[in-house]
Amino acid sequence: MVYFSTMQPRHAMAIPWPDAGPDLADLARVLARDCTRCGACAAACGFLRKHGLPGDLAQAVLDGAQEGDPFECSLCGLCGAVCPEQLAPADFFLALRQQAAARGDLDLARYGRLLGYEARGHSPLFSFRGLPPGCDTVFFPGCTLPGTRPATTWRLVAELRRRLPRLGVVLDCCHKPSHDLGRREFFAERFAEVLAPLLEYGVSTVLVACPNCHKVFSRYGAPLTVRTVYEFFAERGLSAPPQATGAVTVHDPCPLRAEEGVHRAVRGLLAQAGLEVEEMRHSRGHTLCCGEGGTVGCVAPELSTAWGRQRAGEAGDRRMVTYCAGCAGYLSRVAPTAHLVDLLFSAEGAVGPDRVLAGKARVSRAPFTYLNRLGLKRRLRRVLSGVRGGA
Repeated sequence: MVYFSTMQPRHAMAIPWPDAGPDLADLARVLARDCTRCGACAAACGFLRKHGLPGDLAQAVLDGAQEGDPFECSLCGLCGAVCPEQLAPADFFLALRQQAAARGDLDLARYGRLLGYEARGHSPLFSFRGLPPGCDTVFFPGCTLPGTRPATTWRLVAELRRRLPRLGVVLDCCHKPSHDLGRREFFAERFAEVLAPLLEYGVSTVLVACPNCHKVFSRYGAPLTVRTVYEFFAERGLSAPPQATGAVTVHDPCPLRAEEGVHRAVRGLLAQAGLEVEEMRHSRGHTLCCGEGGTVGCVAPELSTAWGRQRAGEAGDRRMVTYCAGCAGYLSRVAPTAHLVDLLFSAEGAVGPDRVLAGKARVSRAPFTYLNRLGLKRRLRRVLSGVRGGA
């Protein structure tokens, strides 16, 4: 019998928030003291060029005269990746957001559309947990992939279940938008509602397709092991790999900038498909934000648009492949961009690899994305038969 539930647990559990470490004042003191003002972090960051270098912004906080708007930072982490002193300014800007939220200075109305999207993803209407007997691994596809690419998501689930017959599937939202807005307590409560049933059932591994889900589960989902489906398929291969030719370039999503194993897996899958990867100037650990990160588009669209155009400029006339549905959607506005999963399962779909690489895969937009998610949920309920109602 399969455990099935779209209801939220009647209890919550504690999750580590934040990781043990310095508070805002400590972060500011370290940045103000150790930042050499070399400018390496600002070279590719419109936010820092607009508002100033991290050390100066930190000193302003210590002086009681905060400068710059931390909600205009994409939190992409490139500043830390290039910092010669190995500082982490993004942690400081996130802490500033948390302080604003705690003080009641966060204007949630500016993010109403995004937070409504998040809330619907976690609601009983859209959420789903299908956990077969003996299930120790679940696939957590996130919010955007099932909505924009329901057929591809279905083929992805089928391919995973061929290899893992006891695979569970969970449709829910990881609540990273609220996390990045600094809503500490709200995020902790909601993510605990996602995590608790998995731990209680004995799940030990979560497979994700979304880089944001990977970041949230990796940081707050202990003791679960978190892996991407890209690593899984790079190791085990595909039943019907695509056959393509030519060169592509890869946009690595910034939440995975430190995950070298994922970078290798993605490029290995592209090589298996017959494609050559030509790297952009900013790739892997030094990748750029696509423009969607940190909810910046809600408050500073000129910055988010500039990041997208910068990315398109680096890609040039090369076909761009990414492995984030959000990045694919944002970058496709400025350049032909393919999602890796569309390419990997193009041999089983109606659109071939050449059309996928040209950015012509079938991608849905709202309000059809919500209908697609409901349709996928119905299909999963039929496949995971013998269900019983959860509390």
